[in-house]
Amino acid sequence: QLQASGGGLVQAGGSLRLSCAASGRTFNNYPMGWFRQVPGKERESVVVHRGSSGGTSYANSVKGRFTISRDTAKNTVYLQMNSLKPEDTGVYYCAATARRGIITSELSRTTSYDYWGRGTLVTVSS
Repeated sequence: QLQASGGGLVQAGGSLRLSCAASGRTFNNYPMGWFRQVPGKERESVVVHRGSSGGTSYANSVKGRFTISRDTAKNTVYLQMNSLKPEDTGVYYCAATARRGIITSELSRTTSYDYWGRGTLVTVSS
């Protein structure tokens, strides 16, 4: 139900835009997020968007460089990644939940999400 795309190989300092299209149901009023995972490490939150409230929460490592946005007409969430660094390398996953009332601090946890897209690989070369 979630299809992520847009990953690839980019040099440090470059940009990529990831897309995550939802099908089968709409998540426009629900939280969605992007997570990142590298081998040997747990999946970590990059950014979450609360949904109808519009609030966002970014990992400190990406603040000022990454921007999440949503196109409700297309039922799609985007992640614009600028000034990419080698440490941004990883598999990026989009996630969504249909649960309400999740507090902001819990939205960075993978357990708060019920729907996951297949990951898209981002490789940033130095």
